[in-house]
Amino acid sequence: MHESAESWFRTATSSWADWPIDQLLTAKGSTRISVVVPARNEAPTIGGIVAGIRRSLVEDVALVDELMVIDSDSTDATAAIAADAGAVVHAARSVRPDLGSFPGKGEALWKSQFVSSGDVLVFIDADLTGWGTHFVTGLLGPLLTSPGVELVKGFYDRVLDDGTTGPVTPQGGRVTELVARPLLNLHWPDLAAVVQPLAGEWAIRRPTFSQLSVPVGYGVELAVLLDVVAKSGLDAVAQVDLGARAHSHQSVHDLGVMAAEIIAVAQRRLGVEAPSDSVLWQFDRRADPPWRTRPVPLTERSADAEAG
Repeated sequence: MHESAESWFRTATSSWADWPIDQLLTAKGSTRISVVVPARNEAPTIGGIVAGIRRSLVEDVALVDELMVIDSDSTDATAAIAADAGAVVHAARSVRPDLGSFPGKGEALWKSQFVSSGDVLVFIDADLTGWGTHFVTGLLGPLLTSPGVELVKGFYDRVLDDGTTGPVTPQGGRVTELVARPLLNLHWPDLAAVVQPLAGEWAIRRPTFSQLSVPVGYGVELAVLLDVVAKSGLDAVAQVDLGARAHSHQSVHDLGVMAAEIIAVAQRRLGVEAPSDSVLWQFDRRADPPWRTRPVPLTERSADAEAG
């Protein structure tokens, strides 16, 4: 491992258990904390996530000031269930309609800046089936206690059930291990010790996030990591071991589009632009003809827009 990456890992990595709530409440002071859950068609899981965070971190202890769901064109009951569970719900396309709207996770996170009030933004995925409210407290620890930290990434064992051998716990997802981490090791070796650069659980200071260019799709996590380090240095990033995480899994074809987005984000930051009409050809012998093309989302929201 690159020497600076190993040094960073030893100093910037902690466990969620290192951040008890009493310590966080003391460190919080007047800092406002917003938890944002981007969601699209996650009716089976969104209610439990919202209710758990609200009960433990809003009502039982006053750590989280704002709990919000940004709904990205759901066609199921995601928005209604989230509202019933106690979240403030915003439709992504209804937030700053003057700026237009794109489908995608990054778009939902970017739009959250306009309707949230937190000094710190904590992002939690909406498809979690195995998780805990310590995801939130763990991510907050370094931000509330270290003024120089701007971005905190979570990592965990991802519980995967393959239908035959029962649950196993690989370190990272397929796109993480086969695309994102190899890219970092090859081109940004100082970041080789970031365990899960694509983790959907992360936290960031509002002023930092507002200065970043944000991809509208799944490239948002890698872009934020690379751009924060480029602007503020490696010491501005910390990572927290959150234990184990289970969630729904996407098809390999869907992951192919995600992988293309990740590669495009990395290439852009290496000075290589993909064609604006880039598509991914995918083959399926059941189709006629036996392929389909899917657009690769390449749009990035500018850091110039005024947020909040």
